[in-house]
Amino acid sequence: MPDITKRTLLRGLAIGGAGAATLSFVPAHAQELPKSQGNIDMEEALKPGPLPEIALGDENAPVKIIEYLSLTCPHCARFQEDTFPAIKENFIDTGKVYYIFREFPFDPRAMAAVMLARCAPGDNYVPFVDMMLQQQRTWATAEDGSAAMLQMAKLAGFTQESFQACLTDQKLLDEINAVRERATDDFGVNATPTFLINGKKYSGEMSVDIMSALINSML
Repeated sequence: MPDITKRTLLRGLAIGGAGAATLSFVPAHAQELPKSQGNIDMEEALKPGPLPEIALGDENAPVKIIEYLSLTCPHCARFQEDTFPAIKENFIDTGKVYYIFREFPFDPRAMAAVMLARCAPGDNYVPFVDMMLQQQRTWATAEDGSAAMLQMAKLAGFTQESFQACLTDQKLLDEINAVRERATDDFGVNATPTFLINGKKYSGEMSVDIMSALINSML
């Protein structure tokens, strides 16, 4: 998967730009325990990349989960709204799961959104991601992507100046591309959401019941 460059990022935000996001997804799985798509070296996967980890829970928890997500992915949005709150309450907050969010943007708007999450005032990455996923259709397919995303960003405390500074931060862009490349090259990630769970890889959204059963099977 080629890197998203500053040029394609800005083109994707332009009015009527050819890079306007098409909401990306992988097919939802049937309601049964998902089959692992293979084994991965979890110790290696847990090593941080160029960006600080965005993590919740006890790092010594018995179950470790890394989620790769794209903010233009409808399945990621549904998982965050329908499944994640219960997983957080029942497993993360109780010390059973250590949960890491990692970026895997598929398109320029997804890249812009996650750059803004990394720049969110007050270190509010997770609340910003929640907001962008909840309002996904407001900005991801808007004709004027830049205006739509600026409106969302201002709700999180951005100014016009801080918005522009974030989206033109070449170092941050390179670091997110590096996170995505490592996911593909080292762990075979090619869809979102993808979960690395205690050395197993799973792709596609999961219901509360399915993910809970999967976690319980590893406790």
